[in-house]
Amino acid sequence: MHAFTRGRTTRRQCRGTTGGKHRRATTVLVVLGTTIAVTWPLAPASALDTSGTPSPVTGNATWFSGIGGTAYGGCGLPQSELDTQDFIALNVYNTPGDYVYYPRPLTGTNLAKVGMWNNGHNCGRWVRVTVGDYCTGVNDGAAGQAFCRNGSWVADENNGATLNMIVADSCGDDNAWCREDPYHIDLARPSLARFVKNGATVPDLYPDHWNNRHMTWEFIEAPDYSGDITIGFLQGAQTWWGAIAISHLPNGIHGIESYVDGAWVPAEMDGDMGQAFIAKPKMAGGSDFSIRVIDAADEYLNDGRVYSFSLPEACSERCLPMYTQVDYTTSTSPTSTATGTGPGTGTATTTTTSGPGRTCTATYRTVNSWPDGLQGEITVQAGTSALSGWTVSWDLADGQSLKESWNATVTSSGSTITARGLSWNGTVKAGSTATFGFVLNGAAASPALTCTSP
Repeated sequence: MHAFTRGRTTRRQCRGTTGGKHRRATTVLVVLGTTIAVTWPLAPASALDTSGTPSPVTGNATWFSGIGGTAYGGCGLPQSELDTQDFIALNVYNTPGDYVYYPRPLTGTNLAKVGMWNNGHNCGRWVRVTVGDYCTGVNDGAAGQAFCRNGSWVADENNGATLNMIVADSCGDDNAWCREDPYHIDLARPSLARFVKNGATVPDLYPDHWNNRHMTWEFIEAPDYSGDITIGFLQGAQTWWGAIAISHLPNGIHGIESYVDGAWVPAEMDGDMGQAFIAKPKMAGGSDFSIRVIDAADEYLNDGRVYSFSLPEACSERCLPMYTQVDYTTSTSPTSTATGTGPGTGTATTTTTSGPGRTCTATYRTVNSWPDGLQGEITVQAGTSALSGWTVSWDLADGQSLKESWNATVTSSGSTITARGLSWNGTVKAGSTATFGFVLNGAAASPALTCTSP
């Protein structure tokens, strides 16, 4: 249950220079305008790979002053709790010619409008940003106008400088940068003075070497990572609303699962703030929590390591600070009095089918079971060719019924279950995997799976 949702207030300052004049674009959460055709975007919508780790891409870059002004940024963390103060925002939407605000998180048919923000699923991921060319013309991000008008893109002495940054915020503004350019990034203003080339920091790019430069960027794993994740309760958290934020991640986060009454269940993301989740206590009304984390590769972090922690006494009524970090213990399985097979057990059944030039393999395992139900997990793997989409189907055993599911669109028709990939995991690179899970009522049984790809 949500007491309130954070991270949606006006805070963005996308800025560029046009003849020395600053243009400020401010997020307004209402319908803002009519459809206007732009002369050209840098890349079509079909070029987006929002869920994978694309090859380096190039887009316009703007800057903003910071997450400040609200307690939480787009990813659900106060700015002071970020792993680095070098951070970027990614576009919420990919809607060339369309400057309308659509409710977040994007759902249903609006999933076709998802930008690199990917409904928050790219939060906490690191990117390597490289300085590109400089615009000699007008590059103000005006709606319906081309980028770098009456000028050209040229290189200068700063080209090739790099900086590792983290995804911490989102850009949903009604300007060309945030709507027309799918690979636009918005950089924290102080970071413009911290780019490095040949081992030395280059002079501050702003204002003399800015004018919304091109930046090339790509996702990377956390550089020089050590230690383990950080967990903290968010303001307003209490026993019935376990709002937590997960940070210090080696490779982003796509979700968490809570251990509740002897079974693993998915935790709800807080809106599209991709590092904030509503964890459930191990027992209803309790204050003890056990979770495990799913990273950006849709793999369990640290082989499914279990993180156990408690709501602090100071939060017995509700947490008052913006963020309260907690200590935790780790284990390979949660402590529970429930009777079951335990996490990670069960028989795997694999079925492979082929589409035109594609091979789709689905593997099942019983994650946990109890007398009248089970938690199952299915991993979809691409063969030597990428999957542009996937569908897994199977027939329920007698007495089974679907209770809930996550990381896929799962429907039932009679005894047949059909699961389809979502916007962020429906495309699977060659040799890579996507994982989804579900809870069934009824006795555990190993299903015969059919996996297809268009």
